Amino acid sequence: MSVEVQLAISDAEVLGCFECVAELRPHLVRGEFVARIREQQAQGYLLAYITDGSGEAVACAGYRINDYLAHGRMMYVDDLVTKASARSSGYGAELMDWLSQQAIDNDCQQFQLDSGVQRFAAHKFYFREGMSIASYHFAKALTAGGQ
Repeated sequence: MSVEVQLAISDAEVLGCFECVAELRPHLVRGEFVARIREQQAQGYLLAYITDGSGEAVACAGYRINDYLAHGRMMYVDDLVTKASARSSGYGAELMDWLSQQAIDNDCQQFQLDSGVQRFAAHKFYFREGMSIASYHFAKALTAGGQ
């Protein structure tokens, strides 16, 4: 399979990723999507995507590269999704290969992502891609008052 991974730069390219990303993040609102991506881009977030023959984004990855005391220079993938209709077509593996190469090209020592505990099919994919479970990720929802 030979596909081209592209970075979403223009508003049209970013918006073209909405349907794909919304499968992973259904709480997102189409009319707010570009502005939210722009806010994250100001913090180093990059949005990569693969299109099918029709030009529709079928796989997307939002990621950032930062330096961490615990891990050194690291690529963290915030969002990684292949549309349900395009799964098992090789797009996810192509995107993972591209992300890994970007991490190497940017002198990263680590490539990490979190995955919801209920996403069993995604976990099988990550294991096939050579990833392992390296830690627990803890979270606590906060209200406006802090507790």
